[in-house]
Amino acid sequence: MTYDSNRNLFIMWFANFFVAGSMTMVLPFISLYIETFGNFSSTYVQHWSGWTFAITFVAAFIFSPIWGRIGDLYGRKKILIVSGIGMALSIFLMGYVTSVWQLFMLRLFMGVFTGFIPMSQAFISTQTPKHIAGKVMGTLQTGSITGSLMGPMLGGALADLFGYANTFKWTSISIFLSALLVILTKEIILKNKEGNKTNYSSKDVILHIIQHPVLLTVLLISALIQMAHFSIQPILSLYVSELRGTENLAFFAGVAFSAGGLGNLIMARKWGKIADRYGYIKILVILLFMAGIFYLPGGFVTNYWQLVVIRFTLGVTIGGIIPVRIAYIRQEAPIAMQGEVLGYNTSLRFFGNIIGPMMGGLISGYFGFSAVFIITSILLILSGAILLVAMFRNPQMAEASLGKKRMPL
Repeated sequence: MTYDSNRNLFIMWFANFFVAGSMTMVLPFISLYIETFGNFSSTYVQHWSGWTFAITFVAAFIFSPIWGRIGDLYGRKKILIVSGIGMALSIFLMGYVTSVWQLFMLRLFMGVFTGFIPMSQAFISTQTPKHIAGKVMGTLQTGSITGSLMGPMLGGALADLFGYANTFKWTSISIFLSALLVILTKEIILKNKEGNKTNYSSKDVILHIIQHPVLLTVLLISALIQMAHFSIQPILSLYVSELRGTENLAFFAGVAFSAGGLGNLIMARKWGKIADRYGYIKILVILLFMAGIFYLPGGFVTNYWQLVVIRFTLGVTIGGIIPVRIAYIRQEAPIAMQGEVLGYNTSLRFFGNIIGPMMGGLISGYFGFSAVFIITSILLILSGAILLVAMFRNPQMAEASLGKKRMPL
């Protein structure tokens, strides 16, 4: 990597740190914030927590491929700045809402601009040589992981000290700072070695995806993975309350959120390096099966700290899934269409983000918290099985990324 690309990676690491930290600051207490709007039943709060959490991703699901294509055509740096400012304004206004409908509409508006971190992945991916894509994307991922690790605990502590509304206002400042950091970067795109084409139509992009079955499978299971990962997010604070009571609830819910981030932080870059060596699809299959196995015991804990330990072990496996998946897409998609392909990947992830919280809220409301963990575990194992089948049916496409470094796992 050149000096400029290393500098960009350094800057975007901090930008992702601030965005992820800010976004996760408010996650532990969204359901608690809704409770302040009126005297609602627990079922009402659980259901609306799911809807309010998910609505952001409805808009993001629609706009991600559009932003990705605009980034391919006109540059991703501009899109990153717009995204940061849009999210900052939305979160700032959330500090002034007085009803669940106002919060719902602002999170919908925020969804139009959500996608800073996926766009930053495309921004760095297009300036990264293929043979180190896993390591570089894993390094970038540690920025958002570190922010996600600190954000819930800091947000929970601020909420306990200053109230929920003020926490939203302070959160918006750090996201605005991320937009300012992007201004310091330099847009770099490696020379297109996949031919002379520097521009692809949306039809070309879709045909490319369809003609690469393993790539198509990786994109499609993104939705299943996110459904599994986000099913517990909007109700985790309620689960923590059931396990240890309501004293300093926002803080302890934040710790539970952050435990997964710690495991994620420790292993993200390492999983990327391992995948560079042994193959992205093989490592993805292993990670998905491991995540499914580690998730299941979470539904049967009897102590808060047991939940924290399980969240940590889950983070160890989940930490590798995103950078390894992005690195594989870097291998299979020409640079000139990277943004749009990653846009579809992001869109499908957001689709999972839409379904996951609603599914978690509905299942927990009718069948209890344990059922959410069981369903989540099944979805992760199912994702691993689907990808395993695709790998065996298309071994050359699955291992193309190894090149001369192909080694048995």
